[in-house]
Amino acid sequence: MSINVFERSTKRIVTTTTFDDHERQQWAGKAAAFQDSFASLCAYPAGPLLDAAAVGADVRVLDVGTGTGTVAALACARAAKVTAADAEPSMLEIARRRAPDAETRHAILPHLPFPDDYFHAVVANFVLNHVGDPAAAIREMRRVVRRDGRLAVTIWPYPQPAAQQLWGVVFDAAGVQRPTDLPRIAPDKDFARTQGGLAALLDHAGLVDVHCDTITWTHRTHPETWWAGPANGLGTPGMLMRRQDPATIARIRHHYDQHTAPYRDADGQLGLPTAALLASATVN
Repeated sequence: MSINVFERSTKRIVTTTTFDDHERQQWAGKAAAFQDSFASLCAYPAGPLLDAAAVGADVRVLDVGTGTGTVAALACARAAKVTAADAEPSMLEIARRRAPDAETRHAILPHLPFPDDYFHAVVANFVLNHVGDPAAAIREMRRVVRRDGRLAVTIWPYPQPAAQQLWGVVFDAAGVQRPTDLPRIAPDKDFARTQGGLAALLDHAGLVDVHCDTITWTHRTHPETWWAGPANGLGTPGMLMRRQDPATIARIRHHYDQHTAPYRDADGQLGLPTAALLASATVN
């Protein structure tokens, strides 16, 4: 099912899906929890993402789905002319503090409230994982980039890397049943979360010079920080955690401590292997 919203200011029809609505509900008011838990995980590809989009001094760049402003702040440090957009107001509040030199705008993909050909570059860090129509999102990002401008995106791959798989292992060990009522991306709108699948998404949007790489790293974090994300309702693990009774939460925590133990170093920090896909292209 989809919901049509008429944007009077631009005379355009914006189509969102039940998946989009679910995502916005999941992230509503969660900016502080995200900043204190998973933001450092998502920050790792920020530099390579901006490099892929050729973002430097005086480049007019749009950071779509800025979250708490990690990429926007880094782009400002490069003396770029930054606009940071997000669908979640609580994210924008933190982004304004982290990147005070950036313009911030509320925007919900697949609609961006900017004119055609306005930016030199657009970047989106782990945004396509959270939209119901990834192809429409890419087309909209392409629309606002001028000819010969750059577009760069990251996503989490599938199969999942070890850091993300860990939660599934923990829930399985605790005997937690997976919900069957979650909205999913329609099969005709989904794409393979692989290098080839992401590259094809950009290619089909009419972009050229498409390139896609896998970035791997070890995410260093404290066990309590990694636990705090789902414990505060973030992402699918958080949604699943929120549905459990206290006894089940205690059982999940027991298995969490067991299964994270092999990743702990002498200082008690976790070292979690993870990966992301980074794709970039030129607007022709």
